[in-house]
Amino acid sequence: MTKSALSNAFRMPTPVKITGRTSSITNSFVNGIIPAIMPSDGEIALALEVLGMDASDVRCAYCGDPATEWDHLNAIVRNRRPTGYISEIHNLVPACGKCNQSKGNKPWREWMFGDAPRSPKSRGIEAIETRAARIVEYERLFPPVKIDFEEVVSRGLWQTYWNAHRDLVEKMRECEKLATKVRAEVSAQVELLGNSNRDSGHNLDTNLDTVLDTIGKCPE
Repeated sequence: MTKSALSNAFRMPTPVKITGRTSSITNSFVNGIIPAIMPSDGEIALALEVLGMDASDVRCAYCGDPATEWDHLNAIVRNRRPTGYISEIHNLVPACGKCNQSKGNKPWREWMFGDAPRSPKSRGIEAIETRAARIVEYERLFPPVKIDFEEVVSRGLWQTYWNAHRDLVEKMRECEKLATKVRAEVSAQVELLGNSNRDSGHNLDTNLDTVLDTIGKCPE
């Protein structure tokens, strides 16, 4: 076993950055203000009927696999702001995990007939046109709610909300600088400890060839 083989066998976990969570914070701020309207049993039954399904066998509206969740037909978040669509049954269709993750916030028809990884077209799903036609009819019969959030919320409240987001992100940047300083001091102590071990004869790099040679002589 060579040193290069050992290096290839090891992967250091990616260090976590506080600012690396900024996008998650932003999505939380957007999702946190989007209404979620629970449908009635009648609305659920009608939605499934239009989509050619029933409650005993709910399938992905995009590919036909067993459904595991309901997906927003029209994205509720895009470019870090609300699109105007909300979480309500007329903007939701049954979906499988593969389709939901692949689609993301893309327009549904563009994605279904596009070449995105795991899209219905790229997976060779049959009868895509028929599935798309059902979704078109679903949207025609039940136009989803779309509202201009900024227009309907009082200007002062809207501004205060996004100022709070800005302040939080700025505070995260300040915390990242503090984390860098803390990490540097801890790393310095780790380095001192490593030097102490090397002085005590515990330098694994120096003895690696011997260790590998010993391992190679062990009976299988």
